[in-house]
Amino acid sequence: MEEMEKSNKSNAAIVMGDVIGLLHVQAKNTETKDINICYSSNHTMVVESQSVQNTNCSWSIKISKEAFDKSRLENNGSAFVGVLRFKNIGNKNETNIHTVLNNEVYGITMRAKISNLTDNIDMSFTHNDKVMKNGNVSCVSWDGKGELNWTTFGCKTEINNNTIKCSCSHLTFFAVLMFLPDANVTAPHLESLTLISSIGCGISMFFMAIALFMHFLLRKAKSNQATKILMNMFVALCLLNASFLSNESVANTQDNTACVFIALLLHYSMLASFTWFFIQALHMYLWLIRQNVTITNYMRKITVLGWVCPAPIVVVIVCVGGYEAVILNTTSGKITRMCWIINPYIHYIVNIGYYALVFVFTTGVFIMIVTKVVQARNIRSTDDKRKTFRKQLMMVLSLFLLFGLTWSVAFFSYGPMLIPSYYIFTVLNSLQGFFLFLYYYHIHNDVAGNFSDDPESTESTV
Repeated sequence: MEEMEKSNKSNAAIVMGDVIGLLHVQAKNTETKDINICYSSNHTMVVESQSVQNTNCSWSIKISKEAFDKSRLENNGSAFVGVLRFKNIGNKNETNIHTVLNNEVYGITMRAKISNLTDNIDMSFTHNDKVMKNGNVSCVSWDGKGELNWTTFGCKTEINNNTIKCSCSHLTFFAVLMFLPDANVTAPHLESLTLISSIGCGISMFFMAIALFMHFLLRKAKSNQATKILMNMFVALCLLNASFLSNESVANTQDNTACVFIALLLHYSMLASFTWFFIQALHMYLWLIRQNVTITNYMRKITVLGWVCPAPIVVVIVCVGGYEAVILNTTSGKITRMCWIINPYIHYIVNIGYYALVFVFTTGVFIMIVTKVVQARNIRSTDDKRKTFRKQLMMVLSLFLLFGLTWSVAFFSYGPMLIPSYYIFTVLNSLQGFFLFLYYYHIHNDVAGNFSDDPESTESTV
């Protein structure tokens, strides 16, 4: 910068090993204008006007007039931009689900805080057909939190023939992540899976709302503990469906605070649903298998367990910045945004690990109950067996829903079963609320009667 001021130059090149760059200054009292910084075929950076673009550029960056105006405000009237290309650092600390395109990271600075632009900074990269065959791509930026953690927030990705265009509303370090084939094997099915999920969640919410209305306004006085547990499960699933259906709309607003909140609500309601699956199994174990157990303030204790247990988990994740917007690419070129957990390790450890614990317990209880039913059936007469077979079959199917065992389909999402399991998982779990409503309305009196309890019996002793 000092040499540029002494020699009255507007451009200066930077070469430091694997790092190359260019500094550009628009002097005071000069007209602010958009510019293009182009990395040309002879491996140098050049500055062009926006109207004159070099077609031999392997990549180029358009700096908008709006960004230069913000730079002038903090640099005593001068507009400054520095562009650096870093080679061979893109794959550090990356997981094996993606790689950095061309192993290049780009840094842009204007000696000012540049964010929330309406006329975005555009970066264009040319690529060969092999890149797109190897996997989908997504524009990302460094989140500024120490390690090389990438986020898609504030950046849009457009693909046109052999050009990748990144349009970002802020400045930091940027890269293009290329997701490997295994990570995008469901991309052709993303739109249909999303449609099924949306329809199923909408149907489930409607019928669960009816069930809650029936319970609180019509049947609350007659409800037993099993029904109260079911109503808590309905509330958790309603929150889960509502946050899922509104997630994409919130993500598209690009409001970071709103995105973090909806991701937190979605994650909390999912963990709360898992917890209520566990409580439902625990309740049936206590009153059907153990039978004589008595617990003081039983409903209060399990209600606190169901709603408080997931809270510390989501609080920790939000404190470490684990919730952000992620981009899901489809083969049709449509880009879907979703607010969710950005770190795959957090996802696998927390979500898969949490459900695995619930699954082990609920499966054990399910096996014990089914075994008890089979043993009872063996000692009955043939006529009794015929009369009770339908009831027992419906009970087994109901237990699958009550214990959340439909979520276990995700464990079989490998190899040739990958795509079929995703469709089965999506249909079963998006319609889970509807199935539980049928259980509550049509089957509850027949099936839940086998697990009914005296509300007063739990209040007598510890």
